[in-house]
Amino acid sequence: MRRALELARGVWGTTHPNPMVGAVVVEEGKIVGEGATAPDGGPHAERLALLARGKTPRPGAVLYVTLEPCSTEGRTGACTDAIIAAGIKTVIVGAIDPNPAHAGRGLEVLRAAGIEVISGVLEAECRDLNLIFNHWITAGTPLFAAKTATTLDGRIACRTGDSRWITGAAARADVMRWRRLFPAIAVGAGTLLHDNPRLTSRIEGREEWCPVRFVFDGLLRTVTDRNLPKVYTDEFKQRTIVVTTGHGGMGYVRKLKDMGVNVWVLPSDTQRVRWGEFRRKCAEERIAGIYIEGGAQLLSQLLRDAQIDYLFSYHAPIILGDDRAKPMMSGLRTEKLAQAVRLDDVRHDVLGSDTLLRGRVVYPDKLFADETVFSLG
Repeated sequence: MRRALELARGVWGTTHPNPMVGAVVVEEGKIVGEGATAPDGGPHAERLALLARGKTPRPGAVLYVTLEPCSTEGRTGACTDAIIAAGIKTVIVGAIDPNPAHAGRGLEVLRAAGIEVISGVLEAECRDLNLIFNHWITAGTPLFAAKTATTLDGRIACRTGDSRWITGAAARADVMRWRRLFPAIAVGAGTLLHDNPRLTSRIEGREEWCPVRFVFDGLLRTVTDRNLPKVYTDEFKQRTIVVTTGHGGMGYVRKLKDMGVNVWVLPSDTQRVRWGEFRRKCAEERIAGIYIEGGAQLLSQLLRDAQIDYLFSYHAPIILGDDRAKPMMSGLRTEKLAQAVRLDDVRHDVLGSDTLLRGRVVYPDKLFADETVFSLG
């Protein structure tokens, strides 16, 4: 199963909106076929592993797969049909399909065909592998994941604005890895103007990769400067989408489009865009997850509106001890611990001298509302 997980991680960020899955065929204790999910529309891991075997597996062959085999036809055919046809008699499964319409059905189909099925092997690792897909398939909306990098006392910059670099090289390299996983990255106008980030994944030994790059800019103030941000002028500019409203000025919208930059003008009576509209548009475009890198204003708005689904929180062994240093997030009035926002399914990683704490965000009931909005720019 660990080898199957390794294969799945080998297609990191290339399968959206489908999950990353790895599969291996084992005969007499030796791996004789391997496969990992192809890009959207291509064959699934189980079919590729069976194909790699090259011939009918021997009696007693075992299939290990990180996610429950699909049992519906889809575009590539049900994997359960391929497993049954191949004569596999034992299937070892990591995680169950999170889709409520399918969860457990693939296992039932295999067992009905006389196949021994064992599930839950390295389940936590297999489930965590597809945190974007799990949210997408169960909630029907993209995963909004916020990323922060703070001192031990929760500050993202000195009172002067100095913030480079709070975390070390290992943590920054890890951010690049997560940028490669998510199909989209988002920043606010303030971050774009202050830091002028490239918003690409740059991993040593690999070609630079650019996800969809969202810029939230309700007044289109990032377009007025003569020195336009990199994301509007570089070789990946067609991957940039500026999210705004009709109040930002249609002349600037035309300017962006003439430069080859995409613009989403979402309906709103003010410069405040409804989160539901943005989520709906992302879902229409099949953008399953957005890695939101702030800054503090945007992340605070997300937190107040209970819109952060997942949090990546990097911590450096630094203490500023200054109440005027910039906090990671603000705007809530938390008078009791029972009212605090918490993380669930928490995972920890040590990255050089820094640490990463990440998990699913759980809000107290008082934060939820029927309809929430956020201010762009």
